Amino acid sequence: MLPYDKTDPASIEAYAKGLTGKTFRQVLEESRYLDFAVKDSKIDYSNPNQKGKLGNLLEEKYFGYKANSDQEADFPEAGVELKVTCYDVLKNGSISAGERLVLTMISYEGPVEKDFYKSHVWEKCRRILLVYYERDKKLAYNTLYKITFADMVSPARQDMPIIVQDYNRIIQKMEAGKADELSESDTLYLGACTKGATAASSMRPQFYPPYTPARKRAFCFKRQYMDYILHTYIMPGRTTYEPLIRDAEELAGRTFEEVITSRVARHYGASDKELCDLYGREYNNNKAQWYDLAYRMLGIRGNHAEEFQKANVAVKVIRLEENNTIKESMSFPPFKSKELAAQTWEESDVFRYFDETRFLFVIFKKAGDVYCLHKCQFWNMPYRDLNETVRDGWERVKERIINGVSFHISPTKTGHIIHNNLPAKKDNRIIHVRPHAAKSAYKLDGFVSGNIDRDADELPSGEYMTRQSFWINNSYLLEQLEV
Repeated sequence: MLPYDKTDPASIEAYAKGLTGKTFRQVLEESRYLDFAVKDSKIDYSNPNQKGKLGNLLEEKYFGYKANSDQEADFPEAGVELKVTCYDVLKNGSISAGERLVLTMISYEGPVEKDFYKSHVWEKCRRILLVYYERDKKLAYNTLYKITFADMVSPARQDMPIIVQDYNRIIQKMEAGKADELSESDTLYLGACTKGATAASSMRPQFYPPYTPARKRAFCFKRQYMDYILHTYIMPGRTTYEPLIRDAEELAGRTFEEVITSRVARHYGASDKELCDLYGREYNNNKAQWYDLAYRMLGIRGNHAEEFQKANVAVKVIRLEENNTIKESMSFPPFKSKELAAQTWEESDVFRYFDETRFLFVIFKKAGDVYCLHKCQFWNMPYRDLNETVRDGWERVKERIINGVSFHISPTKTGHIIHNNLPAKKDNRIIHVRPHAAKSAYKLDGFVSGNIDRDADELPSGEYMTRQSFWINNSYLLEQLEV
């Protein structure tokens, strides 16, 4: 007999709370004395290369039902889905959701379900028993991870209009025969993540013409949305967010994107000086000024917009010159060369960033001595741009780092200039690498310059060069703008 009522969500949750404070190994060891635990399982729960095995362990050894991939809820009589997921403790002591939450596989074998509330996705996410564990990668076995929370979670009412819009956007792409172009950055909270170890092994023919093979994918709550759930429901009080949508009626008949862009559009043509006066902000003509104005126009005072945090939307201000050019390329966080050299493309920081991030471009255009608000638009990198052009540029950088970056030191009147053979901006239509640090620093054979600890990055060769980052070419950015 089960120690909980499988028809009652409250009973299931109360029993689940008995997991708190235990490691997965403890659960496994204690299951030897439980009559209802599955005894004949052939699953290797400790296999770190197979995701989901820790969840299988709890299903079979704690809750007493055989692990399966059925599309109905795990506790069908109660309408409860069990999901086991992790969080990481960062170096600064803060916590972060460790992964997206996979809900159910996307099927290419038949027509899509157009009604979200009749879909398997809704069945899997309307009532989730969410079990969190701390992922400590220093531990030898994942069964040593400790379970810290077990709570019943449902998507918040204010999130549902956006989740439904995300679902519709995904199935519309599938109906158009473009499942091969799906990307997590297409949507806000509900994503379509890839499944399968490699692209080649996970290709499936689409149901809709032109029947182009597409990657196996699953509906998921995106990692950033899970981060919001972690901080809001599981560990409340850690972060303060400001909502952009305070009344769900704003989304009636309009998409989230339409609501947001309309707020900025009201100010088209206004100069940055006029906007500073409007919002009572000092005009100081620095970079922070335009970002501050962008958030003020959206209706919040800080830069932690609730919906943007959940959806991983990055606000980027772009300044056009009077001749419709962009002076500067757009920089992204610096990379560590030794880590980049060890990554595969789909594990790389570059791929994950552009595959998961959506951007809100707020565009100002120079007019004499001021910049006037010109346009705003949501944008995510097109699938083929990312997986063909950007991938090629990234792989060339990786190859150069692995094979050894060469340097040439040229003396000048004031010191020296150091040239390297990393691919240049002209070598790729979309991305290039260049220094990210404000000051240069090198530690080469017989040559040391600058603050190595602060500004340099170690190469696989053991040499150090100025910390580098990827940049989006200004010419490519201009191509993407709807101006």
